Amino acid sequence: MEEQQRRALRRGRARLVAALRVEPLWDPLEQRGLFTRPMLEELQSAGSRGEQARQLIIDLETRGKQAFPAFLSILRDTGQGDLAEMLIQECESRPVLPQLPDLRPVELELREEKQRKNVTPHEHLSISVQAESERPRIPPVPARGSAVDKRSRDLVYEMKTDPCGHCLILNNVNFSRDSGLSTREGSDIDCEKLERRFKALRFTVLTRRDLKAQEIVLELQKLSRQDHSALDCCIVVILSHGCQTSHIQFPGGIYGTDGKPIPIEKIVNYFNGSNSPSLRGKPKLFFIQACGGEQRDQGFVVDCDSPEEEAPGGSLESDATPFRVPSDNVDEPDAIACLPTPSDILVSYSTFPGFVSWREKSSGSWYVEMLDSVLEQYAHSEDLLGMLVRVAGAVSAKGRYKQMPGCFNFLRKKFFFACD
Repeated sequence: MEEQQRRALRRGRARLVAALRVEPLWDPLEQRGLFTRPMLEELQSAGSRGEQARQLIIDLETRGKQAFPAFLSILRDTGQGDLAEMLIQECESRPVLPQLPDLRPVELELREEKQRKNVTPHEHLSISVQAESERPRIPPVPARGSAVDKRSRDLVYEMKTDPCGHCLILNNVNFSRDSGLSTREGSDIDCEKLERRFKALRFTVLTRRDLKAQEIVLELQKLSRQDHSALDCCIVVILSHGCQTSHIQFPGGIYGTDGKPIPIEKIVNYFNGSNSPSLRGKPKLFFIQACGGEQRDQGFVVDCDSPEEEAPGGSLESDATPFRVPSDNVDEPDAIACLPTPSDILVSYSTFPGFVSWREKSSGSWYVEMLDSVLEQYAHSEDLLGMLVRVAGAVSAKGRYKQMPGCFNFLRKKFFFACD
C-alpha cells in the first residue's frame, strides 16, 4: 500500500470508526481476497462495532497494493460512498506542514552579567563557588531493600496482591507434518524452569502444550476476558517457532502447531484497554522465545576474555522458519509508527527481529536459561528493565553464532517483582 493511501486511512480513521457499517463488508472482503475467513472471524471478535472498524482499518494497511482501491469499491457497493469519497479526498490532499514562527536572535544582557564583567578573576571565582554551594542538592537514590515500601507510587507499579496475577505459558513442541516445522527439543526444559520461577514470584501459572493457532487465540482471549480486578499484573510466555510478519506496532509472529502464524501485535492487542478493561493501568508482560527470522549473526571482533562456547551443530538448534517472500499484492514488512503508543505493556523478545534464536536440546534455549538465572539472582533487588539488560548481556556473549535479545517497552513505571 502506498504511503498516501496509508496516510488517508489514518486521517480518516476517526470518522470510519464512528460511521463505518462493518457487517455488510465481511463477505466482499473475503470475495476480493483481502481477508481469509479465519481473519474475518478474528476481526468480528474484536468487540464493539467501533472496535471492529478500528481493527479492520489497521489490518487493511498490511493487505497489499490493491487493498485501498478494492476497499473503496466495497464501500460504494455497500452504500457507504460518502466514506469512500472522504478517503479519496484525504488521499489527494497533501500533508500540511506546520508554519514555523519567524525566530530571530535577541541579545540580552542581564544586570548580574554586567556586574560580573567588572569583577577580578579572584572575585569571579568566589562568586562561582558561592553560587554552586547554594544550589539545591539532589538526594542520593536510596538502595533497594529497606526503602522498598517508601518508593513513590507514581514511579513504581504496585505488586501487593497474592497471587500477583495470572501467568499463561504456551509451549509448542510438536508440529504437524504438513507444517514443515521441526520438533522443538529442549522446550519442555524451558517450560519447567519458567513454571517454577513464576510460581516462586507469586503468580498463578497455567501451562498449555502443543496448541494450533486458533487454540492459542482462544486461550489468549479467555485470559484477557477474565476479571483481573483483584490482581496487579498479567504475564504471557510463548515458546514456539517464530517468523517475521508485516506489522505496525510489534514485530514478529509465532506459529501454532498447525503451521499457521499469529502476529505478536495481535497477541498483545487482546490485552489492551478495550479488550481487557480490568487490566487497564496494570503491567502486562510478554516473554517470546521464538525466532524473529532466519539470519545467523556471526557477530564482530571485540576484546574479550570469555571462552568461546559450542558452535551451532549437534545439540544446538534454532527456532527459525524462513520468512516467506510476499506475493505481488502484499507489501513488504514495515514498522510504520501510526498508532497511539500502548501503555503498561512490555514485550521481551529472545532475539533481534530478523535473526534466529538458539536452543540446546539438553538445557533449553539460551534466552530462557539466562532469564531464569537472572530472575533467581536479582528479582528481589532490581527492576525488570535492569534485569533484561543483564539477560541481553549474558545471551549475547554465548556461542560462536550470536543472539541479541531485546524488548519493546511501553511501561509507564518501574516494575519490581514481589518476592517472599
